[in-house]
Order: sequence, then C-alpha cells, then structure tokens
Amino acid sequence: MARILIVEDDTDLSAVLDDCLRHEGYATATADTGVKALNQLAQGAFDVMLLDRDLPVLSGDEVMRTVDRLRIPVRTLMLTAAGSVEDRVQGLDLGADDYLSKPFAYPELLARIRALLRRGDAGGSATVLSHGRLLVDTVRRLAYADGQPLDLAPREYALLEELLRADGGWTGTRELLKSLWPAEACDQPDLVKTAVYSLRRKLPDPTLIASSRGEGYRIP
Repeated sequence: MARILIVEDDTDLSAVLDDCLRHEGYATATADTGVKALNQLAQGAFDVMLLDRDLPVLSGDEVMRTVDRLRIPVRTLMLTAAGSVEDRVQGLDLGADDYLSKPFAYPELLARIRALLRRGDAGGSATVLSHGRLLVDTVRRLAYADGQPLDLAPREYALLEELLRADGGWTGTRELLKSLWPAEACDQPDLVKTAVYSLRRKLPDPTLIASSRGEGYRIP
C-alpha cells in the first residue's frame, strides 16, 4: 500500500484529500506546517508527498530544499495557487517531481499520483541499476560512478536513473521530457539539454553519456 504525506495548511482541503485518498486505498498522513512535514518524513518512509508551496513559517520551498539536501527518498507533487509557467519552473527546479496548480480536478490529482508511483516502481523489484561505470540505488536514491558517490540534484539523479533503465539503449528527448517534466515541458527540449549538461559536469568523464541527433541519449 502506497503511503502519501499531505502537507497542507488549509484544514478543509487537507481533510478532503485525506478522506478521498484513503478511499482510493492509500495510507495517508497529514501535516499543516513545514516543520511537521519534515518530522513526519524523518519518522517514516513515504512514497509521495503532496506539498503546498504556500505554507506559513517554513515554506514549501524550504521543505523541498531540505528534502533535496538530505536526499529524502520521496516523490513530491507540489501544489500551489501560483500557476504561471515561471512558478512551475521554479518549483520543479527546487526538486519537485511534478507541479499542480490550485484549484485542480481530483481525477487529475489521482493521475499525477499514479504517474509518480509508476516512476517509483519502474523496473520491477530491482533496486540497483547499473551499466558500464555508472550505478544508482533506486531505494536510497544514490548514484555512483566508478564506485564513488556522486553529488546529484534530484533532477540530475532522475535523468541518470532514466538513462540507466534503458540499459545501454537510446532514450529520446521527448521520452525524457515526458518522464522528468510530465506537467508542462513537452515543448521545451532545451530542458533536457541543460539537465544532461549539468549531469555530465558531475561525472568523472562526460563521455559516459553519449548523444546523437535524432536518437537522444544513452550510457554506452
């Protein structure tokens, strides 16, 4: 049973989400402040966190930065009333896996949650993916090159994981956009180029990621 942490200071919305998600068969917990959310994450493992960006005292942005810094293995769907493209990009750049503007349709929320859970479960029971000199631990969300740990941002880690799942095969730009930026970035291929450039800079050898026009990217 997937566990979902609802971080929302609107008590009415939090209660509705809690009831509805429990009805869908998820195990849920709630937190109405950023501090309580971090305490919940420290006490137990969650598969998905629904994170309100506009929390009092400790904002959702600060919660996301802390999750990123501590490498807490939770898929995060950021929720906010701020729905401009700039706001969405900022939220995703903080490390959120997806972004949904309020008000939202409940079926869409469920679809986003299912998509995040599929990403978490991709590859079946395998928890370690490796090819050539690169390896990731998908449970602890840690990455290694030549046996040495890599200090990757969440988006860089997600990109490396996607490439490793291809097991040496090509992964196209559109496929990476759909997987890593599912909400709004299907028409922004430069996001992939930027992410690949950033990831290559943290590898001991940039040729560990090959690229080809028309094919995409792969780990040779």
